[in-house]
Amino acid sequence: MSNNREKNIEKFAEMFKALSNPNRLKIFLRLISCCVPGVITHIKDSVESEECACVGDLGKDLGIVPSTISHYIKELRQAGLINMERQGQKVECSIAPETLIALKSFFSS
Repeated sequence: MSNNREKNIEKFAEMFKALSNPNRLKIFLRLISCCVPGVITHIKDSVESEECACVGDLGKDLGIVPSTISHYIKELRQAGLINMERQGQKVECSIAPETLIALKSFFSS
């Protein structure tokens, strides 16, 4: 197996590891459903809102304490699944569009 292919396998393994936790997967799917990939916005009153994704709002109805949500978000970011950006006291999240393209390509080939 080529060195580049091996790196890709490792990258996808890290992504799948991060998504193997049901709550991290729920957070990732929530970001996909409420956000345009690569665009950072805010969740207002509900998750179904057109806008999203402040860290504090992502776990709103999941029954998870904020510190655990922050930890899950960090793991998703480290796996390359999401982007994070600090806006004052808020940390905003978005789906990394290149990640969705890579995942689609992985499952298509």
